[in-house]
Amino acid sequence: MSNTTTPALRPNNSLFSSGPCSKRPGWSLDNLSDAPLGRSHRAKIGKAKLKAAIDQTREILGVPDDYRIGIVPASDTGAVEMALWSILGARGTDILVWESFGAGWATDVVKQLKLDDVRVMEAEYGDLPDLGAVDFSRDVVFTWNGTTSGVCVPNGDWIAADREGLTICDATSAAFAQDLDWDKLDVVTYSWQKVLGGEAAHGMLILSPRAVERLESYTPAWPLPKIFRLTKGGKLIEGVFVGETINTPSMLCVEDYLDALAWAKEIGGLDALMNRANSNLAVLETWADKTSWVDFLAKDKANRSNTSVCMTIVDEAVVALDADLQAKFAKGLVSRLEKEGVAFDIGAYRDAPSGLRIWAGATIEASDLEALTAWLDWAFEAEKAAL
Repeated sequence: MSNTTTPALRPNNSLFSSGPCSKRPGWSLDNLSDAPLGRSHRAKIGKAKLKAAIDQTREILGVPDDYRIGIVPASDTGAVEMALWSILGARGTDILVWESFGAGWATDVVKQLKLDDVRVMEAEYGDLPDLGAVDFSRDVVFTWNGTTSGVCVPNGDWIAADREGLTICDATSAAFAQDLDWDKLDVVTYSWQKVLGGEAAHGMLILSPRAVERLESYTPAWPLPKIFRLTKGGKLIEGVFVGETINTPSMLCVEDYLDALAWAKEIGGLDALMNRANSNLAVLETWADKTSWVDFLAKDKANRSNTSVCMTIVDEAVVALDADLQAKFAKGLVSRLEKEGVAFDIGAYRDAPSGLRIWAGATIEASDLEALTAWLDWAFEAEKAAL
């Protein structure tokens, strides 16, 4: 089904970027007026704010009491790199790759750390690797939700409860939107700018007791820069996990994260956040089911992301084009919507197959996605007419 008439209804919020993602409904700079700007993050008020961010994260995500939660520099990327450089090398490593960020972690482990015993288990965009082939006597690195492919693991059932190795999970587009199985995860990372729509540049590093034991019993063969160091004298630097950050954080960003956490708690916590993301995905699924020109990049519905929704153009006339022209078509469709002020930043990631990537996390309203779908049909028909 398509619509050649310019739609009358526009989204109230046209911000569908997959990161930084849209702010929460009702967000205003006025909500950040309590930020201790100009104060040291090591002053009593700064430490209290950082500790509150950690404590409220634990409460909303349901992180077990014996897991450590730290605020670290350089967003999710920094958190993942800290884990890879500090933990890997004690045993063999399996790395799961099905989109660009997982591929980046594999490159770092193979070409930068140069570990000898590494298995990279790959799948094309739209699929998952064979989860049953993972060896949990080894350390395992994976993304819970592939931000650039729209493919996520369905749950944690495939992870061995009696594993010998550690699981290192990049959960940056999954935390606060998908049900993370904490008993199966030893290292979890994410960034503030995804599901809760916080500001960028700060990452979260969550460690299980088993991960802490590894850090305290294993010293990597390579030097670690200060910004990666989590131990001193063979013991975990506990201050990192109570708000004594490794480097200077932005207290404005901290205040913004606290505002997002307060909103999450106000609407009903993790269940409410997941329900919002699931409802948003349902809007796009309903539209795609009745629309012949588009489909999900994720081939298995059970593995379909409810945050970074990646879609591909399957219209026969477009599919018949060569790859460069298909990409040009998709970019033209996206450009039309941006010029109309209807949707910003919804093109596929640069390394992914051409198409659309629409953020559907908890800060997005289902009504805005419903309005967007009519505009997507309009833009497709307009772009096709120009072929």
